[in-house]
Amino acid sequence: MIADMLARIPENVRQVRERIAEAALRAGRDPAAVTLVAVTKTFPVEVILAGYEAGLRDFGENRPEEGAVKIPAVNAAVSGPRPTWHMVGHIQSRKADLAVAHFDVVHSVDRLKIANRLSRFAVEAGREIPVLLECNVSGEATKFGFLLDRWQEDLAQREAFFTDCAAILRLPGLRVVGLMTVAPLTEDPEMVRPVFASLRALLDALRERFPEVPWRELSMGMTDDFEVAVEEGATMVRIGRAIFGPRRE
Repeated sequence: MIADMLARIPENVRQVRERIAEAALRAGRDPAAVTLVAVTKTFPVEVILAGYEAGLRDFGENRPEEGAVKIPAVNAAVSGPRPTWHMVGHIQSRKADLAVAHFDVVHSVDRLKIANRLSRFAVEAGREIPVLLECNVSGEATKFGFLLDRWQEDLAQREAFFTDCAAILRLPGLRVVGLMTVAPLTEDPEMVRPVFASLRALLDALRERFPEVPWRELSMGMTDDFEVAVEEGATMVRIGRAIFGPRRE
């Protein structure tokens, strides 16, 4: 089974990149402006290396402790440029040190408390880490992130977030570069287009409020909805199943 999975990865990567490019062109965007982050949660090192050989250079992990084991092994095994590692899952406070020690980009800064923890460890490590603020613009109770389901009409909700943003922007060791969201699961990707459009509009609002910040990244879209996300402005898509098949538990 593992051999069949490894054999399919190059073609899967080609197809995903083609779909990203087509979606970008439909929206009048440059396909090169979209980074494909291959999410490797639960997949072993050999699968990640097969992805690397297929041309992938950006990988995402959901759990800091899992990344702490796999990232050094992959980095030691590749013969070309070192991959860029993205922390895309929820970070518990007690695991913030692992996120700082092993990841290059953190997509999931979902509260001021974790930003403070990451800042502390980044300063201790002499690092400045690019981070994205995770925003729950759908309002789903099961989703992490700053609650922003009514940010456009609810002044109090919007201003509370902007206040937290201002505090995070002052933290040493972190460099805020954009926003991230996880859309609701749905069989019809068009149903989540408003979620992606809301995040893009929020990024525009932040550019007006904090013009000194390079708000350039929108991390949104996964296997079931990444084409709609690209059409709505995603600069990073986080894709696992379309590349590696069903997740291994």
